[in-house]
Amino acid sequence: MIEELKTFISVVEFKNFTKAAKHLNLSQPSVSNHIKNLERYFNTTIIDRSIKQKNIYITENGEILYKRAKEILNLLDMTMDELHNTTQNVEGHLKIGASLTIGEYILPHFLKEFCTKYPNIQIEVLIENTKSICDKLSNISLDIGLVEGTVSSPNLNQTYFYEDKMVLALPYDSDISEDNFTLDKLKKYNWIGREKGSGTREYLDMFLNTSKIQPKNIMVFGSNYAVKEAVKNNLGVTIVSSLIAYPSYCNKELKIISLDYSFTRNFSYILANNITHSKANDLFIRELKDFVLTL
Repeated sequence: MIEELKTFISVVEFKNFTKAAKHLNLSQPSVSNHIKNLERYFNTTIIDRSIKQKNIYITENGEILYKRAKEILNLLDMTMDELHNTTQNVEGHLKIGASLTIGEYILPHFLKEFCTKYPNIQIEVLIENTKSICDKLSNISLDIGLVEGTVSSPNLNQTYFYEDKMVLALPYDSDISEDNFTLDKLKKYNWIGREKGSGTREYLDMFLNTSKIQPKNIMVFGSNYAVKEAVKNNLGVTIVSSLIAYPSYCNKELKIISLDYSFTRNFSYILANNITHSKANDLFIRELKDFVLTL
């Protein structure tokens, strides 16, 4: 039954019998037999096939079985880990989903310490937007999500672990400083920003709207690093996380202006509801909470 469940999960995720067979190193008839065995065992249809079998459709019962199959295999993996673990020697495999700022500016430093302390825990990191991470957590394709902002999903639990302050970042040779800062002085600058839909861009748009600034141009970059480098090279100014701007400020590459509390956002970890989490999972969260206290 375990092999049949693994096969079904692969068919659902690849949406194709041939691709699933290749992934599992099985013949296509074996994959078909596994699906038939499951349908016979549960006495229901879990996959509808087109006449030519070029397309497959997961039935409503198939969706239920897919979610439960993921939970069953996840529980088996955790049981195996716990049977082989001791307090001093924790093993396991964690799939972490992170939004861009967290993935670029918190995780690398944290994982250096975590992996040194727990070398037998294998880490896989996926950096995507918050919606994608939430979808994958709901499908139990990830163990933990690390995201910005608020998540509204009945299938997920969200817990804040870090308060991130946004700042105004300017080129180092700018004539604006904390002492002489006025909004009028910003009107002569071009603006640098992330793409629409990113969490950082939301704060840039909010700053421009509340400050009644209509920029002549917003130059868009697809990463936080590129935004910072653009400001550093005198292409404009931006609103960005202090995690990104502060190292360059210390190196005298940028100037930063502090903003009020409305430009503060929360980073959080999110977990799927009603899932038993592994010891490795719990350790990751505990160590992450301790780590951000040093930031």
